[in-house]
Amino acid sequence: MKKVVIYSTPTCVYCNSAKEFFKQNNIQYEDYDVATDLQKRQEMIERSGQMGVPVILVSDSSTPSEQGEMVIGFDKPRLVELLGIKV
Repeated sequence: MKKVVIYSTPTCVYCNSAKEFFKQNNIQYEDYDVATDLQKRQEMIERSGQMGVPVILVSDSSTPSEQGEMVIGFDKPRLVELLGIKV
């Protein structure tokens, strides 16, 4: 089982596309709204070096998320690969 975390904002088109993609593929995810959650925004910037969203972390549920794979932006082919989704 994969653990998915997305740092996003409500107005980000790519964030919403990523979340819709997760829903269509029955992928559970944690969503952190970095527009309002300043602590999570700082965490995202420190981990990714990015100010832009989405920043998506994919890890095995048995390992800490900081050891997972980071995807910057909505990179659908990379997410399909990391999540093992059949297309």
